[in-house]
Amino acid sequence: MNYPLATPSWDQLELDAIQRVVNSGMFSMGKEVFSFEEDFAKYTGSKYCVMVNSGSSANLIMVGAMFYKKNNPWKIGDEVIVPAVSWPTTYYPLYQYGLKIKFVDIDLETLNMDLDALEKAITPNTRGILAVNLLGNPNDFDRIQKMIKGRDITLLEDNCESLGATLNGKQAGTFGAMGTYSSFFSHHISTMEGGMVTTDDPELHQILVCLRAHGWTRNLPKENLICGTKSDDVFEESFRFVLPGYNVRPIEMEGALGKEQVKKLPNFIKERRANAAHFQEKFANHPLFIIQKEIGESSWFGFSIVLRPEVNIDRKEIVKILEKHNVECRPIVAGNFAKNEVVKYFNHEIFGELKNAQHIDKKGLFVGNNQVDIRNQIDLLHKALSELK
Repeated sequence: MNYPLATPSWDQLELDAIQRVVNSGMFSMGKEVFSFEEDFAKYTGSKYCVMVNSGSSANLIMVGAMFYKKNNPWKIGDEVIVPAVSWPTTYYPLYQYGLKIKFVDIDLETLNMDLDALEKAITPNTRGILAVNLLGNPNDFDRIQKMIKGRDITLLEDNCESLGATLNGKQAGTFGAMGTYSSFFSHHISTMEGGMVTTDDPELHQILVCLRAHGWTRNLPKENLICGTKSDDVFEESFRFVLPGYNVRPIEMEGALGKEQVKKLPNFIKERRANAAHFQEKFANHPLFIIQKEIGESSWFGFSIVLRPEVNIDRKEIVKILEKHNVECRPIVAGNFAKNEVVKYFNHEIFGELKNAQHIDKKGLFVGNNQVDIRNQIDLLHKALSELK
């Protein structure tokens, strides 16, 4: 590819980290993971971080944790509002826990939830809003917080595409009760596979720790908020199960890689933002395309290209040109997810027409960004798209 979606972000430091784990003989979750959790929490400004094996698993235990709080837990049938554009594993945990999923439209410029639609969609039955920060772009959390102030509604964040984004100096992923992140290959940091959940709530943190590993007490402190006091008899306590959990633990190599990657993250974000400035310069006020409108400081996961509603061009023409120039592209996340057959299994409601979600589903795509200078590739993209008539 002349312009790939993503490129490796490792150097000798990551290879040395892997070798360190190999030499230790300890491969399952241990001190490398726990050390990375501390580093990641510090980076995001959170009190706690729980690492898991993927961003999808991070969403799973984040949703699950809401059911096991001692005070006012979520229950089956509670309503959670989501944007109609995201990845499947934003929605699947909500289905798996028996929640009612309410889809709202997105904003055609920011690609995040249409906040006017969100405000109208909230009902007395709404217990949660799962905000998705799409392609590196934070939501307008000041406005969302005003909507839910004084109401029994919990804000959660799927921040898997937006690590390093900020709004008023605060990290995306830290505005809600919990936020999730991904460290898959193509994301802002890469640990092969991996995901994280951050929170400032000690009870939620301990629930997450418990759900991550079989629902047992092993990784909980002696005095904890889940089961009270653990027994001093290590043998008896070792296989004590208190929550219906999973095995979504990461491995030590992922933790070791994360420690090296998070050190590089500030520079990665700096490079991505520099690339984005060049992209914005080339495509500002383009006669054919809408590009993503930044809220706060985006970490620019990639660059969206959406045909303007009045432009009569088939997206296939764009894809064909990009393929000819070896520019890799994809649909914008999963497009309008509510159109998929799998939704028939959900307890769900579609609020409004989802007009904008459907538009980007048919008329939008995105190309990659990177942690190194890709201004030449962006120039290639601009030149290639000039062939459109």
